[in-house]
Amino acid sequence: MSVINISKLTKYYGKARGIENVSFDVKEGEIFGFIGPNGAGKSTTIRLLLGLIYPTEGEATIFGQDVVSSGPEIRKRIGYLPSEVFYYDSMKVIDLLNYSASFFEGDFTDRIQELAEYMELDLTRKIDDLSYGNKKKVGIVQGLLHKPELIILDEPTSGLDPLMQQKFFTLLEKERNDGATILFSSHILSEVQRLCDRVAIIKDGEIIRIESVNDLNDNNYKKVRVVSNENLSELVSVEGVTNFTSKENASSFFYNGDINIIIDTLKSHKLDDLIIAEPTLEEIFMHYYE
Repeated sequence: MSVINISKLTKYYGKARGIENVSFDVKEGEIFGFIGPNGAGKSTTIRLLLGLIYPTEGEATIFGQDVVSSGPEIRKRIGYLPSEVFYYDSMKVIDLLNYSASFFEGDFTDRIQELAEYMELDLTRKIDDLSYGNKKKVGIVQGLLHKPELIILDEPTSGLDPLMQQKFFTLLEKERNDGATILFSSHILSEVQRLCDRVAIIKDGEIIRIESVNDLNDNNYKKVRVVSNENLSELVSVEGVTNFTSKENASSFFYNGDINIIIDTLKSHKLDDLIIAEPTLEEIFMHYYE
């Protein structure tokens, strides 16, 4: 069952493109990565899902309900962490979190204490006294305090030190194990590789690939580096060879196909060195972008 379903979602700001014909779904209980550089359309898509802005065309549903017509009901079941957090500086952290909790039914006192302790957040301090990283921790606790069924995170780790990032990832995995579904937007590929089950790659407002992280890593692409004093430019014409570069006596390329074919081609040359390796997720990402 899909918790999020997006179909041909399009948003224009006047004549400026936000996103165009974006379609993907997020299944119940998965951590879904949404990756692309700044300006690719990640935040626009998330704001459309939250009903903060309205689509030009297309539609999106969460929990089977339309995000526009059923926005207030949907948002009660969502936890959201924006890429930038802004608060009333004069408020204490605990007062802010209690105010946020008042929008939901139930007593979340213990939950706030538990999350704050885990994230090493001092509830007694004023917002104005907090570093950017600690303000981000406030946003994390605020987004999770009501045990949301769907957690939407937009560049959530900016400002967190590496140790706190690891604690945050562990917390997200615990929330998923407790039944939450997570949409995780990021341009940091190591985070996606560490956490996510599937990933959508967005470029210039359009989805260019949707794949499981395992398939992205295991999609038969090989990273080949050849050292030879001979001219290897003929490799460019071999089917499956992409991203060919050559500098001095070293040539590098991606290869997707029968490994025996590329080995047979290389046999006709005198080689000084040959390395065939699995590309990193970042290299795969750049391959799709280029």
